[in-house]
Amino acid sequence: MKNIFTEEREIKETKLWHALTTFIILVVVMSVGILIFEVDPHIPMFIGVIASAVMAMVLGYKWSDIEKMMVDGISKAMQSILILAIVGMMIGAWILSGTIPTMIYYGLKLLSPKVFLIATVLICSITSLATGTSWGTMGTMGLALIGIGHGLGMPIGPTAGAVLAGAYFGDKMSPLSDTTNLAPAMAGTDVFTHVKYMLKSTVTAYGISLLFFGVYGFMHATSGNVDTSQATILMDGIKASFNINPLLLLPPLVVILSIAFKVPAIPGITMGFLTAAVMAPFAQSGADIGAILDAALDGYTMEGEIESLNDLLTTGGLTNMSSSILMTIIAMMFGGIMEGSGQLAVIINAISKNIKTAAGMVGATEATCILSNVVMPEQYISILVPGRMFAPAYRERGIHPKSLSNALESAGTVTSCLVPWNTCGLFIKNTLGVTAKVYAPWAVFNYTMPVICFAMAFMGVTATKMTEEERVKAASGELV
Repeated sequence: MKNIFTEEREIKETKLWHALTTFIILVVVMSVGILIFEVDPHIPMFIGVIASAVMAMVLGYKWSDIEKMMVDGISKAMQSILILAIVGMMIGAWILSGTIPTMIYYGLKLLSPKVFLIATVLICSITSLATGTSWGTMGTMGLALIGIGHGLGMPIGPTAGAVLAGAYFGDKMSPLSDTTNLAPAMAGTDVFTHVKYMLKSTVTAYGISLLFFGVYGFMHATSGNVDTSQATILMDGIKASFNINPLLLLPPLVVILSIAFKVPAIPGITMGFLTAAVMAPFAQSGADIGAILDAALDGYTMEGEIESLNDLLTTGGLTNMSSSILMTIIAMMFGGIMEGSGQLAVIINAISKNIKTAAGMVGATEATCILSNVVMPEQYISILVPGRMFAPAYRERGIHPKSLSNALESAGTVTSCLVPWNTCGLFIKNTLGVTAKVYAPWAVFNYTMPVICFAMAFMGVTATKMTEEERVKAASGELV
């Protein structure tokens, strides 16, 4: 009896229907799992891995070949997996040392009733930059600001739009964000290169958002009977639990300087972690070596009297980053098989055969990300799957992988909340009590971001060709 796992067989030519069958299975399983059973995407994604492996065997590949494809896929994301692990440790240390509470505290001090919507954008931006999470920002600061906006007589749609602008700007630009680390991992570049490359298009969209909310807020703001008690409560809670000092902003400054001086991502983020760890015993009572090690492993646990503050600051740690790490590993198993068996190639060829320019590739990437957010309603999947799909095509055409990572974030990350049945849209509805129908018209940053990225691609700003040296590095599998 022949062993289908080990026998030598003729490798068949991969057809488009082979790849589409695998993707249809993935889409159906992801949609049913997330929308109907409300499960995390990890196991549905693994079922997609099984589907891709079975299809590879149908094409004639042995199990040893498929196993090598999975390992090769995971290895391509190994640097970002290491970064995610270190970022988790750093977040725990930054909260314990008081760095993140200090950033949030000063953010809240920006609140001014006369410029409420701009203040909302700025506060959520600082919080999201400090924590690396749009969900955490919306569920805490966002919820408080929705209440303050109600007290100001501000319509809930514009208030929610301002919260989203700040939350997603910070999530997109923070080196602490999992999506900000996942996008360059899928594309084949490093997180610092990715963040720097996103600046022009992201700051443009952010500036448009600030201008819009500034004008609208000024027209509708009122200075009478303003209730800022929720912001005051959060600030008092932070001061009661942490020593607040401008010197505690040194750790993020170290990371920013690392980016500026082109220090590689892993040592740059590690320096940010070590700076906070050294400062913690001097800055906060009870922050001894044992507490630092615990926070780096399991994250910081906030146990104050303010529940929303507890939710915001109970986070970080290596173990709490494990979900993102595992999701990356499983997605790269899928991507490795799809790439190694030629299934990705036939799909990309079908999509890109009539695309002649780098800007066209950026547009196709964004369209695929948005479609992924609609049919596979999970933000991570809209980055991971299109990223693995398009990475080979970008390399072959000599387009720098930072152009791909920027497109992934400009469409995959920020448009997820515009889809009512996406996990992000559902989270916002359940947390802020606002449906996508109400906030989407006011989500200025979220729907202008992919448009600006696409427009700038035609100007060569977000679509960059690789140098010959970079082509060689990319061909050898190195990050560029």
